[in-house]
Amino acid sequence: MARLQTNDHPRYQDGLKYIYPVVSRRAGGVSVGVNLNPNDACNWRCVYCQVPGLKAGKGPAIDLERLEHELDAMLRDLLDGDFMETRVPAEARRFNDIAISGNGESTSSPDFADAIAVVGRVMDRFGLLDSDTATQSQWLREPLKVVLITNGSMVHKPDVQAGLKQLAKLNGEVWFKLDGASDAALLLINNSALGIERQLANLRTAASLCPTFIQTAAFRRSDAPTSPDGSPDAEAEVMAGTLDGYVDAVRALLDGGTPLKGVHLYSLARPSYQPEASVLIPLKRAELDPIAERLRALGLFVTVNE
Repeated sequence: MARLQTNDHPRYQDGLKYIYPVVSRRAGGVSVGVNLNPNDACNWRCVYCQVPGLKAGKGPAIDLERLEHELDAMLRDLLDGDFMETRVPAEARRFNDIAISGNGESTSSPDFADAIAVVGRVMDRFGLLDSDTATQSQWLREPLKVVLITNGSMVHKPDVQAGLKQLAKLNGEVWFKLDGASDAALLLINNSALGIERQLANLRTAASLCPTFIQTAAFRRSDAPTSPDGSPDAEAEVMAGTLDGYVDAVRALLDGGTPLKGVHLYSLARPSYQPEASVLIPLKRAELDPIAERLRALGLFVTVNE
């Protein structure tokens, strides 16, 4: 079996359908992924999406019994077996989280809330919900988190909100996608016609139900407009030209009382499988840090990853 790497997050390994372990640069260790979109379907098409063969659509019904079996077996191997020694680089041998993030938008599955319940049931079986026993494994440095990585487009739906309430009980966090702060940015970056007002309303709802971080991808496009002197237009290159508007939108959320936990700011570590792949340019740390500082000036906790 192949060793895990930060620059490659393969799904469907070891005969598994719903569960895939990765070494996550943002999580800082091993993350056990839960893929509720094995049909490779998503209701958005982000230009940086790393899913080959992505198609428009929603997540399918989930075989909850198989999901439970696969997650149980993975946690048993990870916590009690030789998974860490045989599959994980020595510097990343830390079990950080269970991440509900796969080949599409997880909350679009009709069984999203039931899948959250399965995750909770398996965690309870391993004593991972009890803060007094959850760090007994040598691979756990702190109680295990459950992270939902989502584009947030379905949060206004009651069944998704029910799932978020369950998630909050599992030491859960929502990582809510916000790559820009205008209708144009949603179309250009995410190919979504949802509209920024609905997106921000869903963000406020998510934060009211479960601890929520904004997650933002920042990158350049080689086809971005240039300034009058012919030099690259930084505002147009980063976040579809909406950097000022993005910061203003985050400030307005905070001023309105939205209890954001922080922002995960990152660039592109793996190649896109979308038609725009050839024009996408990752940002270096020195280019990400000034964006992060503008957010920290609002009083937010901000992580940065190239």
